[in-house]
Amino acid sequence: MRLRQIGLTLGALGVLLGPGGAQGADPEVLIFGVLSTESQSNQRPLWEPFVAAMERGIGISVKAFYVTQYAGVIEAMRFKKVDVALFGAKSYLEASRRAEAEAFALMINDKGGTGYYAKLVTHRDHPLAKESLISGDGIQYMLEHAAELTFAFNDPNSTSGFLVPYYYIFSSRRLDPKQLFKRVIFSGSHEANALSAAYRRVDVATINNWSLRRLSLSNPEAFGQLVAIWTSPEIPTVPIAYRKDLSEPLKARIREFFLTFTDQEVLGPMFMRGFAPADDSVFDPVRKMEIVKDLRAVETNEYLEPDEKRRQIDALQQRLEALHISS
Repeated sequence: MRLRQIGLTLGALGVLLGPGGAQGADPEVLIFGVLSTESQSNQRPLWEPFVAAMERGIGISVKAFYVTQYAGVIEAMRFKKVDVALFGAKSYLEASRRAEAEAFALMINDKGGTGYYAKLVTHRDHPLAKESLISGDGIQYMLEHAAELTFAFNDPNSTSGFLVPYYYIFSSRRLDPKQLFKRVIFSGSHEANALSAAYRRVDVATINNWSLRRLSLSNPEAFGQLVAIWTSPEIPTVPIAYRKDLSEPLKARIREFFLTFTDQEVLGPMFMRGFAPADDSVFDPVRKMEIVKDLRAVETNEYLEPDEKRRQIDALQQRLEALHISS
């Protein structure tokens, strides 16, 4: 496994290679993967009380593995170095395909909902912000001036930082942002994206409402420089998944802990109220977004031979039909 590619620090590597490694279906130490959209220094103090409660509730030693790259937690679960993990919806779908991840719960936010929203932000003094205030349609202005603008996605495996804005803003219009904008980058995290826009390193950046709330507390100065010019429809919130090959008794204990844990002293600082039961089908709408994105990419690919293009389009259409969701 190429450790640099999944962003493991030496400390995290030490955790992963400890007793919980790949010792069979039921490890002696349960490794809990926390997919962090902020720096580890911001996330660790928030999650450590939860990890301690998880250890007490499940009755097995639990250690946290913090990673800011989506591929990191996917690959760690794939190689049985992580047993339970937080994902985004899109990264969960990738983990379900590649790492035998099985969703069993959704995070409930502190407002009692199980959804959140992707956003596009820009600097408050940018013409995009002014146009959004005047006309209420910053997106149209952005598309018309895209050749002059830089655009920052979060990560290719991010739901709110890539897939959702790509689907609603670009795929729906049959546009390719790489051909549209002066420059497109992937910054790696919601926090990095927000700071890039706040300090005018990019013109437009993706983020979500939760990450904006956290930024308002961790960096109020940067937060004050940002204006949202677009908000998505609601997205299914953070899925919790375990490895399918864990034993059923251990899975039951893990589910019991998550679905009954309501300690607000622990959850409140993370803007959480608890967890709701969920299964894989909850993420079918996100699957649709993935398939439609891939479908548009094939349709606009000038390098595919006609027969191969038709084959790929037919295969993607069949996947859509299997979801009973039209494109």
